[in-house]
Amino acid sequence: MIDFRRDKGFTLIEILMAVFIGLILLGAIYVSMTSVQRSSAGIERKVTAQQDVRAALDIMAMEISMASYNPNFMLAGFWKNPPTTPPACTTTSVNQVYKGLQEATPASITVEMDIGESGNIGDNNNEIIRYSFANQSIFRNTNCQGDVSFLGDNPAMPAGTRTVKVINDTLGINNGKGNPAIFRYYDAKTPATELYPDTNPNDIPNIRRIDITLAVETEEVDPSSQQTKKMIYSTSVLVRNHVFN
Repeated sequence: MIDFRRDKGFTLIEILMAVFIGLILLGAIYVSMTSVQRSSAGIERKVTAQQDVRAALDIMAMEISMASYNPNFMLAGFWKNPPTTPPACTTTSVNQVYKGLQEATPASITVEMDIGESGNIGDNNNEIIRYSFANQSIFRNTNCQGDVSFLGDNPAMPAGTRTVKVINDTLGINNGKGNPAIFRYYDAKTPATELYPDTNPNDIPNIRRIDITLAVETEEVDPSSQQTKKMIYSTSVLVRNHVFN
């Protein structure tokens, strides 16, 4: 016969130690899973931000490259006032020599094109497009329909839903005169000379290349520096139609 009275169970101290060790292991597993989840979410936000900025830059470059498109190049006198010049988009501009670049500043640009090939500007969608930089955002205005948030922190959106902030001004992205710039303008010389049509509008007909730079700040925080990540994207646009028309 087996004498079960000789078998001993776990003491209270042993049980408490086992529970304590188990809690430590569960805590370590939880911290590890949380860290992986945060890292995955951070990577996803960074990829989303990069995609948003690159897509925005591609669209801006494509539309700006169409400036002064006039398939009926024998026609003249139909370029319209930009959205910032009342009565905008409906009145023929007095500055016809500016063609499809009726506004060209470091922080804003208005491009016009006759994509409907009707011999008129503004009777088709996206024939008058204005990009402007303000409040850490890029805004887009088409045919004087009002500014729409195109890229950046939109104050109308709930907190925490932004993708990026455009920080050209705070990051010191300037033109040759030290002014915060999204757009920089150049002539056709070799080497090219930077133009300043915001202070000398007579330079507008000489614009042959436009550089676009977007400096952005994402929501993702770098674990090593505990600072939000910053990225700079840029491209150059040749405004070929502006030459011929």
